[in-house]
Amino acid sequence: MRRREAVGVTRTMQAGLVDTANGYDGANHQGGIDRHARLAQEASRITSSEACVPSRRITSSEATVLGRNGASTMTKRRTATTFIAIAMALLLLFVAGCGNNGGSSAGGDSEDAVKIALSPWPGWYMWYLAEEKGFFEKHGVNVKLEFFPVYSDSLQALATGKVDANSQTLSDTLAPISKGIKLKAVLVNDNSSGGDAIVSKPDIQSIKDLKGKTVATELGTVDHLLLLTALAENGMSEKDINYVNMTVNDAGPAFISGNTDASVLWEPFQTTAVKEGKGKVLYSSKDTPGLIPDLLVFQEKFVSSRPDDVQKIVDAWFDALKYFEENEEEAIKLLAEKAETTPEDFKLGLEGIKLFSVEDNLNAFKKGEDYTSLSFTGAKTAEFLKGLDMVDEIKDIDAIFDPQFVTKNAGK
Repeated sequence: MRRREAVGVTRTMQAGLVDTANGYDGANHQGGIDRHARLAQEASRITSSEACVPSRRITSSEATVLGRNGASTMTKRRTATTFIAIAMALLLLFVAGCGNNGGSSAGGDSEDAVKIALSPWPGWYMWYLAEEKGFFEKHGVNVKLEFFPVYSDSLQALATGKVDANSQTLSDTLAPISKGIKLKAVLVNDNSSGGDAIVSKPDIQSIKDLKGKTVATELGTVDHLLLLTALAENGMSEKDINYVNMTVNDAGPAFISGNTDASVLWEPFQTTAVKEGKGKVLYSSKDTPGLIPDLLVFQEKFVSSRPDDVQKIVDAWFDALKYFEENEEEAIKLLAEKAETTPEDFKLGLEGIKLFSVEDNLNAFKKGEDYTSLSFTGAKTAEFLKGLDMVDEIKDIDAIFDPQFVTKNAGK
C-alpha cells in the first residue's frame, strides 16, 4: 500500500505526549481540556471585522493544531472534536461577518456543479464508482468530487462553504452544529463494523481484565467513545484503567513496542498491531452496531435551495452500490486505483465496514433505543463530547437528520 505524508488534526495536547521508544509520562487528558479552554478564550477575542480582513483570512493552519503523522491513504482521520469546535467558533465569526465568498455552489443555478468532499476511508471511495460509471450523469446532476487527503480539511471546507457536502462521521458533525453552523445529514454511507477495535495483549481475556492496565487512544475520537462504551457495558469507567491520551498513529506502535497493554485503533493500525504486536481484538465496532456511522452531510441552505439535486445524488449513490454488488471484482480494482493501494488491501479495508443499503438507511433514520438509530447515537455521542467540553449543548439532535431523500428513493 502506498503511503502518503498526511497532516491530521491531533487532539492529544502535545505537552507530555507519549514517546513510544522511551515510555510514557502519564499525562492525563484533563490538562488538555484546560488548554482547550484557554485556546477558546483566545479565539473569542477575534472580532468578526478582524476575521474579514483579507490579510487575516482564517486558514486551516491557523484554525487547527496540526500533527505530521505518516498515514495510509486508506486511513480516515476520524478526529477528536475539540479543536474542530474551536475552529468552528472562529469560522462562524468569519462566515457570519463576511458571508460566503464563493467556492460553493449552494444556492446557485441548478447547472452549477455540486461540490462533494471525501477523504480516505473505504466506504467513501464509492463516490468514485458513481462518477466513473456515469450515475451522476444518468440522473442529470453535475457533481464535482473534491478529494481531501487530510480529513479535517474536508470538515472545514464544509463549514466554510467551500464545498456543498462532505462525507464525515456523525461525531464530527456535532461540533459545527453546536456552534450554529446549519448542516443536514441526508444519507448513511456506511457503519464501522470491526474497523475500530480495542487490541490487547493475548493474556487479557475480557474488558474487565483491563482494570489497572495501560490503555491508549486519542481523546475525543470515535475510538475513545468505543473504549468508554466497552467499559460502561462492563460496569467500569475510565478511572478503572490507566488511560493514556495519544494519537491513534502513535497508539499502534506503542502497543507493538510493549508500552501499552491495549490500544484502541482504527484500520490499518488495528491489523498491524495484531500482526506485529502479537495482539488480539478484544472488542470492536462489530460489538456496537451503529456506534460509528459515516454520513453524507450537506449545508442546510443547499438542501433547501436545491433539493432535486440532493435527491439525484442520493439516487446515484444507491445505483453505485448496486453496481458494486453485481460487479465487485471490477469495482474493487477501480476503487483500489483511486485509493492508491492494491485490490487485496482495499478489499481488506471493506471488511471492516458495512455499506448501508436503502433499507439500512430507512432503519437508521428511525427513532430507536439503541445505536442502530441515528437519533439515539447522536444523542449519546453529543453527551459524550459535551462531557469532555468538546461541544456545546445541542437542543434538537433530530433536526440534523433529513431522511426525505432516502425515503423517496425507497419508494421508486
